[in-house]
Amino acid sequence: MKLFLLLGAINGFIAVALGAFGAHGLEGKLSEKAIATWEKAVDYQMFHTMALFVTGLLLAKFPNVSSLAAAGWLFLIGIILFSGSLYIYSTTSIKTFAMITPIGGVAFLIGWVLIGIAVMRNL
Repeated sequence: MKLFLLLGAINGFIAVALGAFGAHGLEGKLSEKAIATWEKAVDYQMFHTMALFVTGLLLAKFPNVSSLAAAGWLFLIGIILFSGSLYIYSTTSIKTFAMITPIGGVAFLIGWVLIGIAVMRNL
């Protein structure tokens, strides 16, 4: 429980910092398309930062629900693979990184399904 709340706090900090960096530090250095990609990475990192908090709070109430912990790990993996690959792709234009992005997206999707299953079985 505490771990996912801490991971949420860390990722929230990183998302805000990278959002500000994208808006101020990359302006004029990257194309409009690359900036839009960077912003998409920030958005999804922040959305799933909130998912980490929800996971931590649900685990506080239901500590023995293993699907919640699995969802939290999948949200973290999704942040790393989805947002991380988009950050790198937007600044390097190396298409290999864009090919990693869908794997992170699938991790997000599975995480949300596991949250739904946990809620249906335990609430």
